[in-house]
Amino acid sequence: MNIQDKVEKAQKKNKPLQPKVKELMARCKSVILATIDSEGIPNSSYVPHVVIDNKLYVLVSFMARHTKNLRDIKKVSVMFIEDEADTKQIYARERLTIDGTTSQIERGTEMWSRAVTGLTESHGKILDILTGMDDFIMIEITPLKGAYVNGFGSAYFVDTNFEVINHRNDINHTVRKEEA
Repeated sequence: MNIQDKVEKAQKKNKPLQPKVKELMARCKSVILATIDSEGIPNSSYVPHVVIDNKLYVLVSFMARHTKNLRDIKKVSVMFIEDEADTKQIYARERLTIDGTTSQIERGTEMWSRAVTGLTESHGKILDILTGMDDFIMIEITPLKGAYVNGFGSAYFVDTNFEVINHRNDINHTVRKEEA
């Protein structure tokens, strides 16, 4: 059996696993951010978050590069990902990636208060200190689309409510052809 046959057999054998998008989100206290700056230079980082009404809220400092990117460029990709220590297969870690837009939430507004309350409930009294610093701002991330993977051959499209739309079965792995 050649490599292509083995790949095709494995892909047929792997049945999609039941998606558990919201369970993964609940386990992740922080998310990985991918942003770009005004010159198109990428930046990856992480930040604690809270989800309220299907939007993510993050309290970020201008000491971090991602803050200016989130405020000014207004585009972000967010990843929730299974802890490496908990995964059975490093190449197939459970993950949810959300593409979204951002906007700044002004201090003193109802949404600022709701987000600070949610962050405090999730992450503790450190928020009392951080919200008292002038360099911290609140960013709202509005999901546009998403993708969820929980194993080989088990990938899904996700909507703006973090609900699975359908199984992504349009693309299969292929084997590189040897050069002659």
